[in-house]
Amino acid sequence: MKKLSYAMMIAAAAIAFQSCNSAPKDAKESADSLNKTKDTTTNVAATGGIAVSADDAKFATTAANGGMAEVALGKLAQEKSTNADIKSFGAMMVTDHGKVNDELMAIAKTKNITLPAAVDADHQKKMDDLSKLTGKDFDKAYVDAMIDGHKKTLSLMQDEAKNGKDADLKAFAAKTAPAVQMHLDAINKIHDSMK
Repeated sequence: MKKLSYAMMIAAAAIAFQSCNSAPKDAKESADSLNKTKDTTTNVAATGGIAVSADDAKFATTAANGGMAEVALGKLAQEKSTNADIKSFGAMMVTDHGKVNDELMAIAKTKNITLPAAVDADHQKKMDDLSKLTGKDFDKAYVDAMIDGHKKTLSLMQDEAKNGKDADLKAFAAKTAPAVQMHLDAINKIHDSMK
């Protein structure tokens, strides 16, 4: 009887330990993982391969993740902000990033790149945090998030335009970078007007 109890405790501990290590991946991690398995250098027969380098695929998933977040946060700004400039900026995010997201999805489809279906955990936390704020607190946090996000996106686009291997993704990044710069300039102007 003692041996059976001991065996059951070991089994329960093993199951508990294993479940601790199987934290669910967020959508971006899942897409990146799927793209790794489609790598043309390793598993082309099983997956159909991927038509771009691993770095280009990672660029696509990162850009898609950020683009989805910009659209979602833009909608939130339209709902929650009391500042007309921020509401207008939010509408521009929904329109502009929505178009860019569609363009990136079309490229990804032709290259067999899996894009995330939802934003990653970091962007979701940012949206959750912002959704709890109101008035000037929301406006300030949203503007700060947009400045930070657009700086990162601009850097991402400039890097891909310069160093990317896939011609279509390089062209996409080169075409998108000036629009991101324009958004960054616009949100910086809003930020300065709030002081």
